[in-house]
Amino acid sequence: MPKKPKSSSYSRLSPAQLGLFLIVVLAVAIYQYLSQGASSTAPLPPTETSQQQSNVEPDNPPEQPIPPTNTTARPGDQPAADQPATNTSAADTMSEFDYFVLALSWSPDYCATNGSDDPQQCSLGRKLGFVLHGLWPQYNRGYPSNCSTEKMGEEVKAQFPGLYPNENLYDHEWEKHGTCTGLSPVGYLRLSKQFKESVTIPGAFRVPEAPLRMSAGQLKQEFTQANPGFPETAFEVRCSGSGRYLKELFVCFSREGQATACGADVHKDALKSCQRADFVVRNIR
Repeated sequence: MPKKPKSSSYSRLSPAQLGLFLIVVLAVAIYQYLSQGASSTAPLPPTETSQQQSNVEPDNPPEQPIPPTNTTARPGDQPAADQPATNTSAADTMSEFDYFVLALSWSPDYCATNGSDDPQQCSLGRKLGFVLHGLWPQYNRGYPSNCSTEKMGEEVKAQFPGLYPNENLYDHEWEKHGTCTGLSPVGYLRLSKQFKESVTIPGAFRVPEAPLRMSAGQLKQEFTQANPGFPETAFEVRCSGSGRYLKELFVCFSREGQATACGADVHKDALKSCQRADFVVRNIR
């Protein structure tokens, strides 16, 4: 007869003892496996995602510094060859504006209304037509004025004889308007002269012996035709006597010295000043 197999030692354990034994064996096996995995695992290489992120620019890069507005090169900034550097002034840091207005007054109108006590401009036989009233820095709305207390020396005025029709205008225009341009007194007068001489006066307005009658639109067309490259919007007309007479012509220039459209407020003021269909251009005497 075949021999009866011997029973193993595990068969002699109770079910509870056998379960505990299996738990211990399983725990030892797990421990050994984890110990071997930790010692053999190499560091992971950087993922493709992390490499791409390192090359991404920040969402908000630092802003570039904005250059100050008074660094724009403008006609008149450079001193004359014979002019010492001492002509620079505190006003050189005060140039916060948008464009220039060159104001040319019609001298016969001034002499007929306010010039009775001004023999320098209005003496009989002077025969002045359009004269320089001033060069004004202008905002797109409004204008700056009286930006410093710096005075204009007599030696500076002497370099620009006859620029204004009246000696008093040198000081008045510099103190009210020139001090806000960022230019020295010499630079301001030089630029005023340059802008004035850049405007060609049409023949009809040079020495009219009899009064003329025209509209603001006609006058602006005359000046546009005489000044190629000047847009018609660079000219604005002002009137006196409730719109009955020509008083002044405004010519607008950019800060860089190019003829440009005048601002909306200057245009509005011109329309309000010359409300009639036409006006009289007084004759020169």
